[in-house]
Amino acid sequence: MQYEVSARRLDATGSLASSHGAEVRLATDMEGRKEALNPVELLLSALAACMIKGAERVSPTLRFQLDGMSVSLVADRQDAPPKLTAIRYEIVVDTPESDARLELLHRNILKYGTISNTLALAIPLTGTIRRA
Repeated sequence: MQYEVSARRLDATGSLASSHGAEVRLATDMEGRKEALNPVELLLSALAACMIKGAERVSPTLRFQLDGMSVSLVADRQDAPPKLTAIRYEIVVDTPESDARLELLHRNILKYGTISNTLALAIPLTGTIRRA
């Protein structure tokens, strides 16, 4: 399987990424843009989407009642050399399932996540799951 995205500079303050007809505005200037995500925010958004998609993928198999879900992420960045040094997350699930089943969902989200597995090889990725 392959994924394709193309991005182009719109002007000195922003760019546009697109794939299969979907578009995302990018904050690619030094000041940032309120209506666009910067590269780190895009990376964290990809991780959040991966976790939510993972829950959607495994819930039917686990027969897990998933009534709602949110993911909050925080990344730590160092300046020299510029890189992320850690990512922390909190997954909040609206469900009547037991704590043991909630942990089972958490393990499966991490086990089958393309983005989470990729990032975990490069950076400490730690977090929790809890009930809403």
